Amino acid sequence: MTLNNKVKNIDHISSQIVGNFALCYGHFNLTHPGHLRYLQQAKGLEKTLVVAVKSDESLDAESFGQHFSETERAESLAHLEIVSHVVILDKHGLGKLIKILKPSVLVLGREFENQNNKEIELAISEAKKFGRVVFHAGETSYASTHLLHHNVSDIESRNISRFRNICKINKITYKKLQNKIKIFSDSKLLVIGDTIVDNYVACDAVGMSAEAPVLVVKQLDSREFIGGAAIVASHVKALGSECHFISVVGDDKVSSNLEKILSVRGIHSNLIVDSSRPTTYKTRFMVENQKLFRVSKIKDHAISETIESMVIKKLQDLAPKIDGILVSDFVYGVITPGILTEIYNLASKYNLKLFGDLQCSSQVGKVTKFKNFDLITPTEKEARIALDDNENGLEWLANELIDKTKAKNLLMKLGSDGFIAYGGINSGVKQNFPSLISNPVDVAGAGDSLFAAMAVALTSNATLIEASAIGSCMASLAIQELGNIPITHEKLDGCIQKILS
Repeated sequence: MTLNNKVKNIDHISSQIVGNFALCYGHFNLTHPGHLRYLQQAKGLEKTLVVAVKSDESLDAESFGQHFSETERAESLAHLEIVSHVVILDKHGLGKLIKILKPSVLVLGREFENQNNKEIELAISEAKKFGRVVFHAGETSYASTHLLHHNVSDIESRNISRFRNICKINKITYKKLQNKIKIFSDSKLLVIGDTIVDNYVACDAVGMSAEAPVLVVKQLDSREFIGGAAIVASHVKALGSECHFISVVGDDKVSSNLEKILSVRGIHSNLIVDSSRPTTYKTRFMVENQKLFRVSKIKDHAISETIESMVIKKLQDLAPKIDGILVSDFVYGVITPGILTEIYNLASKYNLKLFGDLQCSSQVGKVTKFKNFDLITPTEKEARIALDDNENGLEWLANELIDKTKAKNLLMKLGSDGFIAYGGINSGVKQNFPSLISNPVDVAGAGDSLFAAMAVALTSNATLIEASAIGSCMASLAIQELGNIPITHEKLDGCIQKILS
């Protein structure tokens, strides 16, 4: 079926559909991975999938803000293989379409299940006359299956093409981004958070032990990399900004080496020694680029009041000299409620921008503790943990997080599906950025590099979409190398030029 045959007006659709089918509904102003999960869920219920698209008139009446035209939104959906028909509702409601088509199943997002909306209530009542109603946002997944169906080259080519189209639509050129990068050196930022040192151990697989079913490897070589908040600070400095760094480390050789490295990189470090904990040290054993397992040397109790007072004193001394603060919280005890409160106070007093990243892996924290930040950057999993929600769609998660935190901007990180950038309440800004690398060498530092680039760009007066384009390229560079290596502004500039020129 051709694209033109797929898109229909509500008055010319009834004769086009034969047999049972599933009907979905929404504005689909930006078709992102969350929408695809929703559509795939519906497609699994019936062989034929019909999608009803809200009209421009409807979105304007809702004060939806900036949006693509109904024709553009419908054509975008029509390009999807799983979609059989797209219906533009025009001035009509969903209930009228259901009366005409009589779908065997109406599939609505979870957000409609308990919503007091007369139009939706009428549509649900009408749909139950002909079939059933299912509320589902699609299956939550933190991994991608793209490589099962497409080769790496095709996926990357498609994603780069999407990235270029996003930039074109938003009038973003290489020259415009280059000009932003040139003024990165004008910004002065402070990074605070947990320091991690990563040790990568290269091994040769020997086989299985004869005594027990245990994998045996032979160690070949090892190399240490700075991680955690320290690599965020390293990225900030490498991008050209002046960078101050505050962290708590152990009284050990690891912290001594760390301080030397930070000094060489030109970072103004303020490492406060806590003898009750070692510097967090993670050893990863690998064969080629395949990680076998990780051993962590760590203490994650909250720092004492004495150490906390020392951190706060450093913050107070540095606040008048900076433009913003990056909170890189790995939930290992450095970012206490008292320190966070002082950060709020200093931001208000000195008009500082605030950027927050809270990472949950073996440890658990809630990104909702970051209030009124200029940017927060949770993964989907971290967002679901913070909201205790594993069922609602990405749109609901993002809007709920923005509502609870009053964040000015939010990035929802989706792993191999890239990320979605959301403006704050009523901004109407939203854009999905694809991952530019489909088969990464090491994803461990992707989020840290993205966070650093976004903060530096937003401090340099980039728009959210401009900063997201810069951040997307930054992350693509970070995952092409093993371990955390600071990405310089020259390398970032070259990457953007290669893609957009």
